[in-house]
Amino acid sequence: MVGRWIIIAQERAVRPSDFLKAKEEIKEGKVCPFCPGNEDLTPPEIYALRPSGSKPNQPGWQVRVIPNRYPALIIESPLKRQGEGIYDRMSGTGAHEVIIETPNHNHQLADLNENEIADVLRTFRERTLDLTKDSRFKYIIVFKNHGASAGASLSHSHSQLIAMPVVPKQVKEELDGSQRYYDFRQRCIFCDILKQELEDTKRLVSQNERFVAIAPFAPRFPFEVWILAQRHFASFNTISESELLELAKLLKLVLVKMNRALSNPDYNFLIHIAPTDNPEPEYYHFHIELMPKLTRIAGFEVGSGFYINPTPPEESAKYLREI
Repeated sequence: MVGRWIIIAQERAVRPSDFLKAKEEIKEGKVCPFCPGNEDLTPPEIYALRPSGSKPNQPGWQVRVIPNRYPALIIESPLKRQGEGIYDRMSGTGAHEVIIETPNHNHQLADLNENEIADVLRTFRERTLDLTKDSRFKYIIVFKNHGASAGASLSHSHSQLIAMPVVPKQVKEELDGSQRYYDFRQRCIFCDILKQELEDTKRLVSQNERFVAIAPFAPRFPFEVWILAQRHFASFNTISESELLELAKLLKLVLVKMNRALSNPDYNFLIHIAPTDNPEPEYYHFHIELMPKLTRIAGFEVGSGFYINPTPPEESAKYLREI
């Protein structure tokens, strides 16, 4: 799709136990700003799921969204672009939000029940829908960093959303590759991937009525898993309530399997959606990429763009499927 090559170096490691190592601990203060009762330690909430009658910025919430205290991009900044010789300079305009997924400090996403995970996904949808209305924003990325090696600075379970004034290069490469495939075959590449993986089954991890979890054919990382919608759609805004619940069920199942297989690994996940100005292209497809942090990116990967993965996807899928 994007012309990226992956080296599967099987002689380095195959079994999940080969990846187990001491986890890097998150260093944080004694008071967690994300816990109920500490709402005054965060910026005022933008959005929250809470019982009717529950006051904003007070305990009682189930999911809470706040501006990032140290934002990568600032929503109040006017969008300006100018040249500087041969270079381009743009104002740091955007939105950077934190989604606090649970009031329970000791619960991670995999510990939540399916309805609670659906609430988190519903919050992603509502915030994406709201920010799409701002014409300055061309792309909205939702992601989660779980654990210190994945980039998390607080252990309280949370994810993030960043709205940007440009489409990121990696997203554009994926979009362009998908469009080339569509132009040649008049079919969505993700729909074709789904069809092949469901027929083949050797890279299938699990499935339900609305979503399928697979180990991708050329994974960058060991035990990387993609969750793809069985219905063709590309925007988070159009996901239905029944699909949210089915996605929550499969996401929880995959996270629990990863935790059991890999002893609660740090991980990143990314939600891939279409740009805001073309939310439902025929050639693109909603999906989630889940990447446990089991190996490190080093000089070879940075310099070449190749990734070295020591575990074939068929092996990781089989292990996760059977665990």
